Amino acid sequence: MARLILDSNYFVYKNKYYQQKRGGAMGSAFTQVFDNIYILEWKHDLIKHQASKHKIYRRYIDDIFMTMNTSFDEITKELEKAEQKDLNIKIKPIIHETVQFLDITIMNVNGQLKTSIYHKPSADPYYLPYTSDYPHVIHRNIPYTALLRAARLCSNLHDFHLEQLCIDVSLLLNNYAPTLITNQFLPFFQVNKADLLIKRFNK
Repeated sequence: MARLILDSNYFVYKNKYYQQKRGGAMGSAFTQVFDNIYILEWKHDLIKHQASKHKIYRRYIDDIFMTMNTSFDEITKELEKAEQKDLNIKIKPIIHETVQFLDITIMNVNGQLKTSIYHKPSADPYYLPYTSDYPHVIHRNIPYTALLRAARLCSNLHDFHLEQLCIDVSLLLNNYAPTLITNQFLPFFQVNKADLLIKRFNK
């Protein structure tokens, strides 16, 4: 079945039909599963290396995050070994004390990992506009879930506070009423027994 699917990928370009000889169709459920199986084998040595050093290894689709406490040359050597296993897989490493992984900024601050939300410079502050044609129950849930996401991704209170202000302004720009925002923020602090933070943030 796998061979049949891989050999039956066709696409149209300028009114001509072509057969895809290598790889799989982007967005195909099978291709995603097949890729995960293949990458699991490909990354085996990297995972083993990280486990032996008691360091972190995480992957989401084609983004990988690793922590290492070795020299730049040793890190480069391990990545080159991984790349040699399949020349079709290109690794573009970013080795630094501060990196972006998905929607998180991760920093090494004196040996401690610190996280905050990463905002892409090209992205506008956007939430589902309150004037859009959706049930208002969806709009009412957005402030709470946005704040919950901030709490999960920000490792210190200062960054969480800044993110709350960013959420507040973004919602106002998308026509959310100030009272609605406040009424949805309050339950978050109450459920998490952080009522004192409301007073602190409002000062």
